[in-house]
Amino acid sequence: MNTSSQSLNPSNQGSDIYTLSIAGFDPSAGAGVLADVKAFEANGVYGMGVVSALTWQNDKEFDRVEWIEVEKIEEQIAVLLRRFEIRYIKIGLIENIEVLDRLVKFLKNNITDPVIVYDPIIKASAGFTFHLETQLFHDVLQQVYCITPNIPEAEWLYGKNELNEKLEAQSDTLNIYLKGGHSDKSTVTDMLFVKDHTYVFPQDRLEHGEKHGSGCVLSAALTAQLALGKELPDAAEAANIYTHKFLASSHTLLGLHKLLPE
Repeated sequence: MNTSSQSLNPSNQGSDIYTLSIAGFDPSAGAGVLADVKAFEANGVYGMGVVSALTWQNDKEFDRVEWIEVEKIEEQIAVLLRRFEIRYIKIGLIENIEVLDRLVKFLKNNITDPVIVYDPIIKASAGFTFHLETQLFHDVLQQVYCITPNIPEAEWLYGKNELNEKLEAQSDTLNIYLKGGHSDKSTVTDMLFVKDHTYVFPQDRLEHGEKHGSGCVLSAALTAQLALGKELPDAAEAANIYTHKFLASSHTLLGLHKLLPE
C-alpha cells in the first residue's frame, strides 16, 4: 500500500459520491452525525446524516440520551433514497440490537449491495455506557461489511484473552478494524483483520492527541475512502492517516477536520 497525501485530499471526483451517517446528534459536534459529516467531506465525498438519538453532551460530559423511534430513522433514510443514490453507510450510536438489526435489513432491502461500516459504541467517550446483548449481536454483525471497535469494545464482544487470535478467526466472515488508542504504549497501533491477512498501522502517540469522537471520525473516514473506490486495506490506511492528523489538529478535546501540511 502506498497512500499519497494527494489521495487524501478532497477533490471534485467525490462531489457526486453520497455517503450516509446514521448516528446520534452531539451538540458539541465532536462525535456523532455532525462529526461524521465533517469527516466525510474532508475526505472528499458528500456527507448526509440521519439522527438515531438526541444527546445532551459536550466534549467532557454526557448527561442523557433520547432515542429516536426506529420508524422515524427509516423515514429519514427513505426520503434521502428517493433523491440520492447512496451505497456507503456508517452506523454509529444505536439504541439496541433489535433496532440495529431492523436498520441493517432496511438498508439491504432498499439499497443494492450496501457497504455498511458499523462502529459498535458501548461507551461514549464522555462516560455514558450503552448496553447491548452480545448473544444477539453476532448474527447482525455478519450482515455488515466492516466493524470498527476500539480495544474495550472488541474485548466486550470477544473477550480479553487472546483477543488478536479471536479477531483473526472472526475475520473469515467479518472485516474488523481494531482501533488501538486505548493501549498504554508510546506507539498507537491500529489493526485491520481481513480473511487470511492482518494489516498494521502504527502511529506515534501524540502529547495532546486525545479527542472527543475520534472513534467516530475514523469510522467515517474509512467509509468515505471506501466510497472513493479504494480497496479495504488502502481505505483503512488512508483513514488511519487522516485520523492521526485530526488528533494532531488542536490541543483541545475537539479536533479540526482539515488536512495539515505535510
